[in-house]
Amino acid sequence: MKFEPVIGLEIHAQVLTSSKIFCGCSTAFGALPNAHVCPVCLGLPGALPVLNRAAVDGAVRAALALGCSIAETSVFARKNYFYPDLPKGYQISQYEKPLAVAGTLEIPTAGGRRRVGITRVHLEEDAGKSLHEGMPDSDRKTYVDYNRSGTPLIEIVTEPDLRSAAEAADFFALLRGILVWLGVNDGNMEEGSLRCDANVSIRPAGAAALGTKVEVKNLNSFRFLEKALEYEIVRQADVLDVGGRVAQETRLWDASAGRTVGMRSKEEAHDYRYFPEPDLPPLVVDSARVSEMRTLMPELPDERRRRFIEEYALPEYDATQLTQSRAASDYFEASVRAGAAPKLASNWIMGELARKAKDTRVEFWASVVTPERLAGLIGLIERGTINSSSAKEILDRMYVSGRSAEEIVQDEGFAQIDDHAAIQSLVDQVLKGHADAVAQYRAGKTAALGFLVGQVMKIARGKANPARVNEALHRTLDTAPKG
Repeated sequence: MKFEPVIGLEIHAQVLTSSKIFCGCSTAFGALPNAHVCPVCLGLPGALPVLNRAAVDGAVRAALALGCSIAETSVFARKNYFYPDLPKGYQISQYEKPLAVAGTLEIPTAGGRRRVGITRVHLEEDAGKSLHEGMPDSDRKTYVDYNRSGTPLIEIVTEPDLRSAAEAADFFALLRGILVWLGVNDGNMEEGSLRCDANVSIRPAGAAALGTKVEVKNLNSFRFLEKALEYEIVRQADVLDVGGRVAQETRLWDASAGRTVGMRSKEEAHDYRYFPEPDLPPLVVDSARVSEMRTLMPELPDERRRRFIEEYALPEYDATQLTQSRAASDYFEASVRAGAAPKLASNWIMGELARKAKDTRVEFWASVVTPERLAGLIGLIERGTINSSSAKEILDRMYVSGRSAEEIVQDEGFAQIDDHAAIQSLVDQVLKGHADAVAQYRAGKTAALGFLVGQVMKIARGKANPARVNEALHRTLDTAPKG
């Protein structure tokens, strides 16, 4: 590769709080425009901000998960710029003295793992939203909705340690998973609660000096981030190949056109005329409070993944999939504690339960199929009371009725047919009715056996023990006189 990409990310995550960062207005999504506003978040004269403690706690938890050093004293600042959706004419953020610095997060790569430095984690308020469409006169006017104005954000800034568009997308996905796991963010990128700005430059492969940085703003999906960076890397390389110079600027991703487009020249920090916010005292997070929050931190996804492999002998794939969601991994462990074999529990959670959850749009860990009831279903399979085919049907009925697998088996006659004589009777019945398949099998077409097994299971309504059916068929077909 002639050029090497150098990528750093700035991720803005809405902190999951019921009220805004400096006032009591609701952060609920979907309200009518300008329904959740007050003099503070509208920046009216004389209104004073009061810091939301829950927002600080969420930011500290995120910083701890990223291995950051938490500053005992951090300072809010005014970031001055003009935009219609910024009611005060400045944004309250943190600049010279942020809440946390110097963290790391490892991502898996083709060559192993890459450590990505976290430059800083700081608190700030969100701006409002300009509405360019959806109104009767949108062709002539832009409207502004200030419901988001003052929503609490944490900005997570990485070092320029990422070396491909795919790595950047993987990092963003991993970070999203951690924030959702902690309950700091809901991960809903469509509603704007998680967004990413990407800073990308290219340099000759092997060079130490950085190239000219371009910022791509407001990327709200992993796919858009990857596609925008792929395009931008090629665009910058094309500029340099013909002897041009990459301009330092801010660009936007046009998903419909599949390209980035220029937005404005890139601002420097001094353009924002930062100065300490006079209406807020320094934020003090003492070491005792940090220590207490550290002790309350949950086991993080990567730690739990490794433990699942070691403690439950799960394959790497299973452990990785189960720890994509804290709720799913908690459900798995609760099922194992209730008596389910770990690998079988993993198979059912990733397979039938996930399918059922998708079909019904009901999360299985919050549904009537409790971990104890999943363990009960798996136990019936292990003891040979039911087979896997019947178990799937029983699971469907568990969702609908709220009953346990044991109750359904008892009430509706799902018990597996395991009796030798009963199965032999079924086999004899099928062989008598399918002489052509019997002849094919005895002529060497062994695939006919699968057809015959299916016919036995059909007349047994799926309740026959498949292993016993196979044994009976082989015994009858292989020993019966030929000719």
